[in-house]
Formats: sequence, structure tokens, C-alpha cells
Amino acid sequence: MERRVVITGLGAITPIGKNVEETWKGIQEKKCGINKITLFDATNYKTSLDAEVKEYEAEQYFDKKQAKRLDRSSQFAIIAAREAFQDSGITQENTDFERVGVFVSSGIGGLKTIQEQCETNYEKGNNRVSPMFIPMAIANMPAGNIAIDLGVKGESISIVTACASSTHAIGEAYKTIKYGSEDVIVTGGTEASICSVGIAGFENMKALSYATDSNRASIPFDKERSGFVMGEGAGILILEELEHAVKRGAKIYAEVVGYGATSDAYHITSPAPEGEGGARAMKRAIEDANIKPEEIDYINAHGTSTHLNDACETMAIKTALGEASKKVMVSSTKGNIGHLLGAAGGVEAIFCAKAIEDKIVPPTINYQEKDEECDLDIVPNEVRKSEVKVVMSNSLGFGGHNASIILKKYEN
Repeated sequence: MERRVVITGLGAITPIGKNVEETWKGIQEKKCGINKITLFDATNYKTSLDAEVKEYEAEQYFDKKQAKRLDRSSQFAIIAAREAFQDSGITQENTDFERVGVFVSSGIGGLKTIQEQCETNYEKGNNRVSPMFIPMAIANMPAGNIAIDLGVKGESISIVTACASSTHAIGEAYKTIKYGSEDVIVTGGTEASICSVGIAGFENMKALSYATDSNRASIPFDKERSGFVMGEGAGILILEELEHAVKRGAKIYAEVVGYGATSDAYHITSPAPEGEGGARAMKRAIEDANIKPEEIDYINAHGTSTHLNDACETMAIKTALGEASKKVMVSSTKGNIGHLLGAAGGVEAIFCAKAIEDKIVPPTINYQEKDEECDLDIVPNEVRKSEVKVVMSNSLGFGGHNASIILKKYEN
């Protein structure tokens, strides 16, 4: 028998807030977390803006020794996981920790650590490379570090599918609980790849916006969009089997009811023509949720602010939802927080759960110029108060990786 899966805890650290409450308040206040790059000297770069976690000091969360041994991506993951775990109310008294898993992803892992240690190797020699280099750099370590920090001993994995990573993690966590392998899974994603080599790589493939105005850089679905803005942070959710959650009296934010994943099998960076791969992922999620397209009230789009993504995702939504695409509310929150790469889906799933809880649809901020190619109801500029019962979240990654999840208002 398939088991029902619910969300019982949320945790985040983002460019607009150090926790879920601050971040969600920032969304409602239409706050833009995009500013000048400060994490390195970007004088010689075309890209001048990013979306950094503001006023971050690792020593506020970790002792000095631990902070030195954790890449920034693992630090963010642990911070968000601690918040989500505390929010859930899970303890060793009410939960078997051997049946608590960790499915937390990062698209790139410890890129800043990799850059620093390569520089050390080049400038000072191989004997000076840190013995912590590999444990800090590899992409599975945020998941491993969360398991160590929380003491949970179920399945611990990291799915790396670029910008779809954390949506895949959430989807696979949902399936794992649904079919009985775990009772609880800590899931989502983290990313901290804002460093000189990271920006250089995305800049040279012409993926980033060169805008100098913070309010005209990450502008999803706007005709003047010119590329995405790199963000950083983490978004973690606690997924739990329904009866387990009810038995311990947990607060339930929403139910996870659908998941779809596909491959474009087309190109390493460009989406398939007309977004056909993304459309198939959405259709699979709708089928898995056993709902009709017209039941979806809101879609948190991948909406990166690149020309190809936004146009192709618009076509994909039209293909997947048909006539219902004319009425569904769609928005991208990347105008607020930039593109968190492998962490994007985790943070955006939190926004979806909060939209259901608070009956508020996040807007696509800083929208000015209408694009005929992106002619959906993109909830421009203003928060929309509306009852939201069924929500879809899309993530599309380099390599042609597509993932969609569907959340539903919890009802007995």
C-alpha cells in the first residue's frame, strides 16, 4: 500500500533572510536580494551583481575548528537543516532515527574550496594542499554533514542534476517514504558557488546577466531579460509519512502528491525545442498526483531570466496543462533571490508550502516589459491573495534534467 507523504518542517538561509520567516517576509515585501559582488574582486568581470547571503559569519553557527572544516555549501545546508528539524519537532523520543534519511543535493558542491586548493597547489606545491580538501569539496558532503550533525542514520544520498538537483532530491525522498523505506527524510538543496572561477565559467558561456541595476538583472519572463543572477543559500524540508506525523502531533504544512522527472536527451545547456522535456516531467507529476491540470492553482516556475529558459518553460506549461494554462497563476521568485542553482528547488518548494499555508501567491518582481513569448499569468510585481490548494514547482537543469513536484493542501 502506498503511504501518504507530508511536509512537517522548513528551514532556509537565502539572500533575503537567515531563516524561513525572514525569507518569506522578504518575498511578501517584494524584497530584492541582488547587490554588487562582494565575495571576491569582480573588477575585471562583465558580471557585477550577484545574490549573496548577507552579513554571514560562520562563527555564529559553528565553532572555529568546525567552520574551517566545512565548505560554505555544507555550512548553509546544516543551518537550514537544523531549522527544519527543530520546526518539525522530531526527537529521538518520537522517531526512530535509523528510519530518518537525508536526501540533500548540491549542483556543484564545494567550488570555492576547489578553487582555493588548486591555487595553493599551483603556488605552494602539493604538500600544502589541505587534507580536508576532498571532504570539503565533494558534492555529497552537505548530506553527509547533515546526517552527522543531526545524528540521523537512514539512507543518505545526494542527487546531482545541476539546477534540478534539489527538486529531484525532494521527489526521490517522497517516493522513498511513499513506498515504505523511510519514515522521515531531511531533503532539499544547498549551493555556495559564488567565487571568481564560478562566475567566470557561467559568464563565459553567456548565461549571466551583465545588468548593473539590481532591479533589472534577474527579471524572469520580462522581454528585456538577459541572463540569470547567481545566488547562494539552502532550502531544507522535512518530509514525513502521514501516520507517523499525525501520531506525534506534528504541524503539517502541505502534502506531497506528485513527482515527475524526465531527460531532454537534446543538448548540454539548451532546453529541448518548445520545452518538450519539461512538459513531459509536468505531465508525469500530474499523472502521479492523480489530478487534472485544471486543479493546479499556482506554478512556481524555474523562470531563470534567460531568454531560452523562460520561453521554453512557457511552451512547456502550455503543452502540459493545455487550456488550463490560460488560468493558472505562474511566477518566478528568482527576481528576489537570484538563481540558487542546485538549491533553487529546495527554497522554491518552501515558497510553495508557504503559499498554501498563507493563501498568498509570490509575485514575479521587477517585471516591466511584456514578452509575447511568455504570455502566461505571471503574477507581475504584486503579491496576490488567493486560496491555493494545489501547487507545482518546476526545476530544469543543464544536461537536460527536468523535475516537477506537486504539493497539495493537507486534508484528512
